[in-house]
Amino acid sequence: MIPAQKAPLGVGIVGGGFMATVHSRAARAARAELVGIVSSQPEKAAIAAEELGVEHAFASLDDLLNEERIGVVHVTTPNALHVSQALAAIEAGKHVVCEKPLATTVTDAVRLTDAAASAGLTATVPFVYRFHPLVREARARFASGETGRLLTIAGTYLQDWLLDSSDDNWRVDSAAGGRSRAFADIGSHLVDLIEFVTGDQVSRVAATKRTFFGSRAEHAEVTTEDAVAVAVQTASGAIGTLLVSQAAPGRKNRLHVELSGSTESVVFDQEQPETLWVGRRKGSLLIPRDADQLAPDAARLVTTPSGHPQGYQDAFNAFVADTYAAIGGATPDGLPRFVDGLRAARITEAVLESVDAGAWVDVAA
Repeated sequence: MIPAQKAPLGVGIVGGGFMATVHSRAARAARAELVGIVSSQPEKAAIAAEELGVEHAFASLDDLLNEERIGVVHVTTPNALHVSQALAAIEAGKHVVCEKPLATTVTDAVRLTDAAASAGLTATVPFVYRFHPLVREARARFASGETGRLLTIAGTYLQDWLLDSSDDNWRVDSAAGGRSRAFADIGSHLVDLIEFVTGDQVSRVAATKRTFFGSRAEHAEVTTEDAVAVAVQTASGAIGTLLVSQAAPGRKNRLHVELSGSTESVVFDQEQPETLWVGRRKGSLLIPRDADQLAPDAARLVTTPSGHPQGYQDAFNAFVADTYAAIGGATPDGLPRFVDGLRAARITEAVLESVDAGAWVDVAA
């Protein structure tokens, strides 16, 4: 007797912008069915459905959540909408993928994390840089002890898409994006990557921030930051610096980390993700993204032969594939869940408190 085939996972998407496009590609790569989409206006939802190949454009979030074929909802809307939309999806019994930041306050991030846990649902946040194979290789080197004890951290995340006062976006508006912009948006990725690779957590921060443009094309009073500089200490006693900016000329999406251990250092550059530099007093290495040379958890994420570049969308695809595997009952290692989104919210809050106080602030556990 031939067993009945399991129906593909049905996907609903909330939002119709750039991130909806990225999520839809990843869902399609995971062989899910793009059942429905809803946007801020029915007309926008119809356009997005046509462009992304989604079956139905729903007039409201309630209509989408009432569709029984949808098993997982991807929330890709402005930050201030995440808590209400993700909570509605959880209450409807849907698994959730919610864009980061998970919420604009720690209180709301706690609400979402607790709700998902109580409902027994898979709820994930796309800290997708975890899914570059060479990030997993760096993590394996720390976990095995090859790097020795973590000593120092030098991390940057630099972009230039908000370099001029004429550049604008909903993210600059605190009502839509939250009190923090640059750090909550991309600094959260940087800290998540550092903690994921090293297994060490940032315990204290001392921060300063700058808003270079008090007004932009469509926003007369901008209070969210363009750049943040943070000194950090970790639970193990390591020290380091982080620089986050959305006004760094020529840098498109440069997430760069140098993690120095007592035996070796590792350097990963997201704009050059095909190699990992391993520094030693003697015999430094440049490790290629070659499955034959990587730790098992890194090798499993290699989808093309070495020399055939993988990038951001590939990492996103792997994140979504692992999320769907978790929905199916698997327990993929390193999958970023709502608790990781809550962790990012706590760090962001500590950074803002440090800016306001002009002093070191402990990160809440």
